[in-house]
Amino acid sequence: MRAVIQRVKKASVEIEGHTVGTIGRGLLVFLGIGKDDGIKDIEWMVEKIIHLRMFEKEDGKLDESLLDVDGELLLVSQFTLYGDCSKGRRPSFTDAMDAKEAKKLFELCVEKARDKVKRVESGIFQSFMDVSLVNEGPVTLIIDSRQ
Repeated sequence: MRAVIQRVKKASVEIEGHTVGTIGRGLLVFLGIGKDDGIKDIEWMVEKIIHLRMFEKEDGKLDESLLDVDGELLLVSQFTLYGDCSKGRRPSFTDAMDAKEAKKLFELCVEKARDKVKRVESGIFQSFMDVSLVNEGPVTLIIDSRQ
């Protein structure tokens, strides 16, 4: 499982002009699910995301997590994080999980995050989404459950 995590002042997802998810200060996470991912990857990913120290304390050091700052979380599925661009000019997505199975895991990830974070919003799986955000910093990290 791969994630691009951005610290935001606010973020939202729209589908066909309708807002389906919006958060204030917190983390926007683009989440890709690989063909070999499972429940252990979800559990690892949720724990990692909510405990990553991506917010500053008074001294300016990144030393507080999403939970420490009572932040919000917006999860957006993004299979393109498994795009392989090593050959040719068109990415290959053979390492991404089949959409039917990936949808189940993405929804489980949202559910597990909701058990731990006060506000969790998400995009809609396999939809064309317009994502808006105001970066705070910017602070962006990339994590992979297999590394």
